[in-house]
Amino acid sequence: MPQENITGHLKVSVRIGNGYIPVTGAKVFVQAVEGNMEPLSFITDSSGQTPEMELPTPPRFYSESPDEPKPYAEYVITVEADGYETAVVEGTEILPGELSLQTVQLQPLPSAGSVIIIPDHVLYGDYESKTPEAEVKPVPERGEIVLSRVVIPEYIVVHDGAPTNSSAPDYWVRYTDYIKNVASSEIYATWEDSTILANILAIQSFTLNRVYTEYYRSRGYDFTITSSTAYDQKFVYGRNIYDNISYLVDQVFNNYLARPGVTQPIFTSYCDGQRVTCSGLSQWGSKYLGDEGYSAIEIIRYYYGPDMYIATAEQISGVPASYPGYDLTIGSSGDKVRQLQQQLNRISQNYPAIPQISADGIYGSLTAESVRAFQKIFDLPQTGVTDFPTWYAISRIYVAVSRISEPGAY
Repeated sequence: MPQENITGHLKVSVRIGNGYIPVTGAKVFVQAVEGNMEPLSFITDSSGQTPEMELPTPPRFYSESPDEPKPYAEYVITVEADGYETAVVEGTEILPGELSLQTVQLQPLPSAGSVIIIPDHVLYGDYESKTPEAEVKPVPERGEIVLSRVVIPEYIVVHDGAPTNSSAPDYWVRYTDYIKNVASSEIYATWEDSTILANILAIQSFTLNRVYTEYYRSRGYDFTITSSTAYDQKFVYGRNIYDNISYLVDQVFNNYLARPGVTQPIFTSYCDGQRVTCSGLSQWGSKYLGDEGYSAIEIIRYYYGPDMYIATAEQISGVPASYPGYDLTIGSSGDKVRQLQQQLNRISQNYPAIPQISADGIYGSLTAESVRAFQKIFDLPQTGVTDFPTWYAISRIYVAVSRISEPGAY
């Protein structure tokens, strides 16, 4: 096949510590790991972000087969800002035709600078294969998190190593951020949306099974899940995520896979299907099914059986108010609109590119403009309409910026 010139895109967001407070005026330097590309430099705007940059990548067809060379290009990102230690991210992965989103967290002086090294992608590097487990687990009679119903947690506590590795760090990670990280680590963003969605649903059900059954906490551990592929799924602290994966997660983050008569989310085993085979979903196999036009639920049922269905969690933790059940747009009014306006005004204190608006409960053109500005900053389609993904994105950012203190969140 022709070795066509292909590029991907990168946007860097710089924030203070582990939160959502942007760093304005930070210097961002981008350098290819391989090749002779001249370093690029940018200054972050009022939202702590660089413009989207176009970067060379391998051709797209490299990500179409496990037998091809590495399908992504790797870059080093260095960030400097007055009053903060320098931060370096090595190995940010840029795929052809996709927008990569890299968040860099700066620590105020005099803390030590940080270097994050992103390892090879799971589909390219060598990782331990998953240990087989039953898809339905016994549930403790009493527990610390959730037992009687499925709830989307606000945070996942990720143990960055094998369960028995007591020296491995634990990270508090917002649930949606965790799913986006795992999906970006486990599959390629260049695949069909139906394939990506099927894999996201498997990842979410896997995760929620760990939460619901208190799998590790019932064994005396103080975390929810590990980053070890031998036991769980790959999480890479500090890695980039992909814009299309992020948006798909935002659309379905409250879903999981279920079977009739079973309360808990199904423990959905999966593997690459090439180097390692398993009784669940094959990642490469799901890719080929997506290419053939299979929908996400058809892919899921191909691997898990015809009785598997997509369920919705009854409750979402850590949000001030639930989605009203319909889109808010110009002409909408009421308490839900007022809540939305109040949240946007609080967020705009940290992100001044979002216009302040009157919290009058009326969704007019100015509210739509404020929503559109939020959507631009947080990588959502810029419609000005508050749909399900936008409502919960606004809720999460509002909670993040309005808290005085949080756990050691990623």
